[in-house]
Amino acid sequence: MKIRLPHAPYIANKIAIDLLNCGYATFSHGLEPVKACAQEIFEADLKKEEALEQRVEELLEENEDEMEFNRIDRRSMFWMIKKKIAKDYDVILSYEDRYNNIAHDILDKLWQEDLMDYNVAENTMKNVILNAMEVYVSSFEDIEDIVMEKIGHMKRKLIPGTDEYNAVFERLYREELQKKGMF
Repeated sequence: MKIRLPHAPYIANKIAIDLLNCGYATFSHGLEPVKACAQEIFEADLKKEEALEQRVEELLEENEDEMEFNRIDRRSMFWMIKKKIAKDYDVILSYEDRYNNIAHDILDKLWQEDLMDYNVAENTMKNVILNAMEVYVSSFEDIEDIVMEKIGHMKRKLIPGTDEYNAVFERLYREELQKKGMF
């Protein structure tokens, strides 16, 4: 499941909460710096993928006529190009490997910046971070569906994409995350 940039703060919050509650870690400066560190790393990774996809789109646009003439499926070509140039953008396409790498980066930075100490193996802590990401990823679609249903049942109809809709969506999304202990 592809994660978008707006999800980074929620994933970071889930990671920080899970690290705090795991019983293996102590935070030297509180929850917020841990959350900020995780969010920074996650956002940097997502921005690299955005840059990669933007370049792929540019390449597709440059070759649109040739692709149309040869009846090449744009979606298939998108993925072929993305796979071909992913290393140039330092993007790992396998989500399992990518999340594992992000978990290592978060753990390393938390340790290097003396934001967290732990009394178990590094791999155990990495797995706490990895599990937090996987739990969020597996539940965010369900949460979005619940929020969309709530918005659909409101007396006043909101128009998707408007500031009002986005504000209501954000508020309801946070409420659902709180109910699930992720915020």
